[in-house]
This record gives sequence, C-alpha cells and structure tokens, in this order.
Amino acid sequence: MPKTKSTPDFILIMTTLALLTIGMIMVYSASAVWATYKFDDAFFFAKRQLFFAGLGVLAMFIIMNVDYWTWRKHSKLIIIVCFILLIVVLIPGVGLVRGGARSWLGVGAFSIQPSEFMKFAMIAFLAKYLSENQKKITKFKQGLLPSLSFVMVAFGLIMLQPDLGTGAVMVGTCIVMIYVSGAKISHFIGLGMIGVVGFAALIISAPYRIKRITSFLDPWSDPLGSGFQIIQSLYAIGPGGLMGLGLGESRQKFFYLPEPQTDFIFAILSEELGFIGGTFVILLFSVLLWRGIRIALGAPDLFGSLFAIGIIGMIAIQVMINIGVVIGLMPVTGITLPFLSYGGSSLTLMLVAVGVLLNISRYARY
Repeated sequence: MPKTKSTPDFILIMTTLALLTIGMIMVYSASAVWATYKFDDAFFFAKRQLFFAGLGVLAMFIIMNVDYWTWRKHSKLIIIVCFILLIVVLIPGVGLVRGGARSWLGVGAFSIQPSEFMKFAMIAFLAKYLSENQKKITKFKQGLLPSLSFVMVAFGLIMLQPDLGTGAVMVGTCIVMIYVSGAKISHFIGLGMIGVVGFAALIISAPYRIKRITSFLDPWSDPLGSGFQIIQSLYAIGPGGLMGLGLGESRQKFFYLPEPQTDFIFAILSEELGFIGGTFVILLFSVLLWRGIRIALGAPDLFGSLFAIGIIGMIAIQVMINIGVVIGLMPVTGITLPFLSYGGSSLTLMLVAVGVLLNISRYARY
C-alpha cells in the first residue's frame, strides 16, 4: 500500500456539500405541507434529514482519513453482516413494512434499510474478489459465474422484500465493475438474454409491476391509479418553465404528488427552480461523476480503482434511474435521488461512500 498521502479531492468535497445543501433546502420545501398536515410540524422531515446529513458528513470526514484498504480487510465480515440483516428484515414482526415492502429495521421514524447498505458491502466485496481474481474473470466458470453468484443471491433476498429498484441499482453497479475488470462481452450477451427472461418473469409474477410498466408507456390509461405519480410529476415539471415558480411556491406538493420529499423531489425542484435549477443539479452530478472517474483512473492499485468505479457507478445509475422516472422516461421504481431525497439510510450510505472515494483520492496519481 502506498505510504504517500496528498490532500483529498477538494472539488469532490465541495460538489458533495453543494448537493447536500440543495437537498436539505428542497426536503424542507417539498415536505413542509405534508409534515404540517400529518405531524403538525413543518420541519418534521427536515429535522430528521438534517440529523442524518450531519451524521453522514461526520462519517464522510472520518472515513476520508481511514485507509481504504481497511474495507478490503473487512469486506467479508461486512457482507456477511449485511446478508444476515437481509434475512432478518424478512421475518414478520421484525421487519417494518412501508409502501408494500418489508425493507426496514428499527423503531418508528428512526430505522435503517439493510438493502441500501448491501449495495455498498457488495461493492467492497466485489472489488476485493475481482482484484484478486482478475486473471480468471475472462473465464466463465472460474471467474464470471462465481462473482455473479454472490450478486444474484443478494438480489434474490432483496426481491423477497420486494425492492426491485434497489436490487436493480446493485446489479447494475456490479455488472459495471465486472465488465471494467475485464470480463468478455460475449459472456454478458448470453447472460443478458437470460436476465431479460428472468426480469420479464419478475414483472409478470407481480401485477403491480405490470401496471408500472403500462403506466410508464401510457400513464393516461390509468390516471388515478398506476399512472398517477408520473402524471403529477409531469404537472410539476411543466409549469416550472425556465426559471421556476420560485422556491417554496410549488403547487404539486399540496397533496397532489404523494410524499414529494422522497423519490419525486426532483419534480418539485424543477417546478420551483425551473429548467435552470434542474440543469444545475444535473451538472453537479456530472462533476461528481467526472471526479470519481479521475480518482478511479489514478488509483494506485486495482482494488482502489474497482472500489472507486463501483461507488461512482452506484451513484450514477441511481441518479439516471431517479431522474428518468421523474421525467417519464422510465417506469416507477422507488429509487431515491442521491444527496437530495429524504431518507436516512440512503443519505448516510452515500456520504460514507464519498468518504471512501475521498480517501482513495489521497493516494491517486492524477
């Protein structure tokens, strides 16, 4: 492990804090009406988001100074713990059911989502496995199949909750890591065909997933049912125009768009801050992606490079899915927008992941 450290990537720090600040403002703006109605406290969601943001930023700066090889050393233990939590959350009476999915552990408003932490654990474990078995990755049975097996077992447990969105982000991130490590395209084509069949089976097995697909293609076919969220999201984005209605002036947050502080916060942001505000947020995510790729390319070893690729890949895939859903280009999946959406587990995980990325940047040569 290289001994020479430099200062962490300043641009990455400032970009992350900028996104987090915008997120805090928008969580309050989007949730104030609903929070006042439900809890008689306009700051109910904002206070909790601020708590987890503070906790996450503290963790980010601490982890920024922890040798990233520590994650390699403990990756097996971390992923075992996450597998146990994924099993525990499925136990009736233990796992909390929200939005039709048994995905939470905890008490009341303070709870964690094990599937969120599994994404990070899988990235660390896969980075270790692939860096130690790079010569085997071009072989299907010896390299590609074992690595995908770990991923699919975790995906299966997540789907039992069910949480297709989180599972899709994890699988997509891992495929990026495996491909970058040197896997053959021909293997991916064959597995991709199997994956399409399996994905179709998952959709057909649950009627609500079929409705989500059909509502994505034509939300107006069921405007008060499966198409409701997409339609209300577009009603928010459209009137925003170029400059927006003004911060705090959203109309769709008045009980039209369900819980706008979570998955559809980008719709409220676009309504209040307009095309310019939405574009600015996308540019910040683009800067984050740029710095992450630079860090991955400059990492001093294969583990660090794959770890960085996994982290930035996870963030990028989640951003693309979330915004794609909000603007009507993809089916509703229940994916949060990193650093902006309300949610303690997701926010904390993302800031921890950036902390790891910042530590890798201290060793990177670029």
